Order: sequence, then structure tokens, then C-alpha cells
Amino acid sequence: MPTARETLLEAAHRAVGTQPWTGVRMVDVATAAGVSRQTLYNEFGTKEGLGAALVKRLVDGFVEGAVRAAAEGSRGGADPVASFAAAAAWMLRTARDEPIVRAALTGCWGTPMPLPAAGDAGAAGTAGDASAVRPGEPGALAATLCERMIDGLSPNGSSGRLGLACEAGVRITLSFVVAPPSERRDEEAVSQIREVVRALLSQPR
Repeated sequence: MPTARETLLEAAHRAVGTQPWTGVRMVDVATAAGVSRQTLYNEFGTKEGLGAALVKRLVDGFVEGAVRAAAEGSRGGADPVASFAAAAAWMLRTARDEPIVRAALTGCWGTPMPLPAAGDAGAAGTAGDASAVRPGEPGALAATLCERMIDGLSPNGSSGRLGLACEAGVRITLSFVVAPPSERRDEEAVSQIREVVRALLSQPR
């Protein structure tokens, strides 16, 4: 059964999907979640605390989803090209469907949202950990994605080529997030990313 916190975050997510964050009211979020306003304030303290928690939850979920897609596409780690292609397809689709994630990836916040404080730990890291997700810093988020995907493919340490290919794949994917292809052309974008990763991995040591 979902906790009060989870239910409130779901309600806040639904609310921000239909109106700007500035128009979201705490009383409406509490009512939609079926809890009292006091419970909402007990969980998050302020509206800014609620917004920051929502951004953090969505970005953490995005990172976890991309890493999972990479792992599922890697065929047991034997095919890093397929891994990056699967992750790229997932990232493009998710960034299109989730405006808050897209804003975190591009740094372009159409509607201002409170951001988690520096060092706030999440699913992708612990406080002070270089892999912790920082939604307000697209470059740091890209680095987190690379680190987590490489760890999944090469848990005992990555080669230079693997790291270079991963960074190129992630950053090219983010370029498509900034200037998205149509849904019908996602496959072409992923094909380009796949070819770049394959070429980098096939370079002589």
C-alpha cells in the first residue's frame, strides 16, 4: 500500500501536469491525495519542499529507468552497443513524455520548479557521492547516467573506450532531447547513436 508521502507526490505530479507549478495549491494536493493539509506539511514542510521532492523523484526514476534499459539491452553485458541503443530509446521516449525530466536534462525550465538542495541523496547516490543526481545541472546528470551505465556493463572497471563511447552516446541522446525528432524518427536517432558508439568501441586500443 502506498505511503502518505508517495500518494502526495503522485497527487502533486498529476497537478503539475495540468497547470503551472505556480498555480498548484497545497490544499488541492492534500485533497487529491485524501490526506489532511497537516499531513502534507508534516511530510514536506513547504510547497518548495514538495516541489523539490517531486523533481528529485522523477529524475531519480529517470536515471534508474535508463540504467535498467541499458542492462536489459546489453544481453548480459556482451553487447554494449545494444545496451546504449536501448538506453537512448528509453531516454528519448521518457523525455518526450515527462516535461520535468526534459527540463532537468536541458536546463530549460518553462515553469520554475524548486530543486533539491545540493548533496540531497537519492536513488542514484548518497550525499557527497559523485554519482548523486543533481537535477539542476544537466552536465552532472549526464555524468551520472554514464557512470551508472558503465558500472552495469563493467562492474570491475571500465576501459577508456567504453567510457568514451558511453559519454558520446549519452550526450548525443541529450542533443536529440534538446532538438527532438518526431516520434516516427526516434528509430533514426537511435540508429545514429548506435553507429557512433559502435565506431568508438571498434577503435584500436
